[in-house]
Amino acid sequence: MARVLMLVENLPSPFDRRVWQEATTLAANGYDVAIICPTGPGCEAHEETIAGIRILRYDLPLEASGALGYLREYNAALWHTFRLAWREHRRAGFDIVHACNPPDLLFLIAGFFKWHAGTRFVFDHHDLCPELYEAKFKRRDFLYRLMLRLERWTFRSADISIATNESYRRIAMSRGGMPGERMFVVRSGPSLERMRIMPPRPELRCGRRYLVGYVGVMGPQEGIDLLLRAARHIVHTRGRADVHFGLVGGGTSLQAMQTLAAELGVAPYVTFTGRVPDEQMLEMLNTADVCVNPDVANEMNDKSTMNKVMEYMALGKPIVQFDLTEGRFSAQEASLYARPNDAVDLGDKLIDLLDDPQRREQMGAFGRKRVLEELQWSHEAPKLLAAYRALQALPPHWARRQSPDAA
Repeated sequence: MARVLMLVENLPSPFDRRVWQEATTLAANGYDVAIICPTGPGCEAHEETIAGIRILRYDLPLEASGALGYLREYNAALWHTFRLAWREHRRAGFDIVHACNPPDLLFLIAGFFKWHAGTRFVFDHHDLCPELYEAKFKRRDFLYRLMLRLERWTFRSADISIATNESYRRIAMSRGGMPGERMFVVRSGPSLERMRIMPPRPELRCGRRYLVGYVGVMGPQEGIDLLLRAARHIVHTRGRADVHFGLVGGGTSLQAMQTLAAELGVAPYVTFTGRVPDEQMLEMLNTADVCVNPDVANEMNDKSTMNKVMEYMALGKPIVQFDLTEGRFSAQEASLYARPNDAVDLGDKLIDLLDDPQRREQMGAFGRKRVLEELQWSHEAPKLLAAYRALQALPPHWARRQSPDAA
C-alpha cells in the first residue's frame, strides 16, 4: 500500500473541498493518506483521524493581509509543515508527497524528502501565485519575479503535476517547462453528496421577496466591493427594496466589507455570515433565487476555475458573474455575464434574472444537468487515479535528473 502525505497551507482539512475529495478518493482506492494543514474554525484539533485519513494540523500566527504578513505566515507554515512531515516520516514513512499550493514554497519540503528518502512529488497546482500576488498588491516587482522563479522550480522538482483546468495546464507547460506527458488535468468538481438540494429557508430573505446568494472567501480579488456597489445600484438607483443579499464566507476583507456596506447604505440589505458549517451554507444557497460570482476580472481570476460557480450549478441555481474565460467555460448557459468589473451592469443583470422566473428555471436546470453529466467529482476522480498510476510507473529516481537549479 503506497503512503501519501498531502501538504496544504491555505485551508484546513476537511474544510478544503478539493483536497478532501482527493484524499478520500485515494483512500478509497487503497492508498494510506495523511494530511498536514493549518488549524481553523471547526478544525482546531492538532491531530485526528477522519474517514481513515490522518490529519496533522498546526497553528498559524495570523491571517495575513499585507506582503510582510504573508511572508511571516508562509515562513511559519513552512517550518511547521516540515516539522510535522519529519515526524510522520520517522513514525511510518511515506512514498509520495502531494503538495498543494499556495504558496509555491512547498517544493522545498517535497524536494528534501525526494532526495533524502526517494519519495515521489506530485504538485497539485491550485493557484497562479504570481498572478495572485499581482491581484492582491497591484504590482509586478521583485517579489513577483521571485514568485515566477519559485513556480518554475516547483514544476522542475515535480515528478508529475496536476492542473485544475486547461488554462493552468498551458501555463505549466509554457512558463513552468513541464513536459506534457507528465501533466494531468483534474478539475475541482463538486460532490453531490455534499452539495445537497434542500428546502428553502424563507426567513433568510429577511422579509424581502428575493435572495441573492454568494459563498466564498472575502478577500481583495473576490470582488465583494463590486457586489456591494451592485447592491447599492439595485437598492438606491433602481429603487428595489425587495432584494436581500446573503454572503457566506470569511477572510481578511470581511470586516472592511461590512464597513463598506454601511458606507454605501446597503447594510440592512446584506447578511454577512462569516465562515459557517456546510449546513448553514447550504441553507443560504438553497434559499437563493440567483447566485453571484463577483470575482474581479484579472489574469488570476480569468484563468482560474472557481468552486463556487460549480457549487451553484450543482444546486440548480442560475448565476450572474463577470465575463471571464474559465467562469464561462464552467457555467456556459447557466450564467449571465456582466461586463468585467462593471458593478452597475452586474446589478442590472441580477435584476433582469430576478424578474424572469422562467429563465431562472431554465438556466438552473442547464447547470444542474451539466454538473451531473460532466463536472461532478465522480467524473474527475478517475483522472486523479490515472495520474497516480502514471506517477508510480515512472522509472526509479527518474525525476532526480530534473534539478531545480537548471531553471
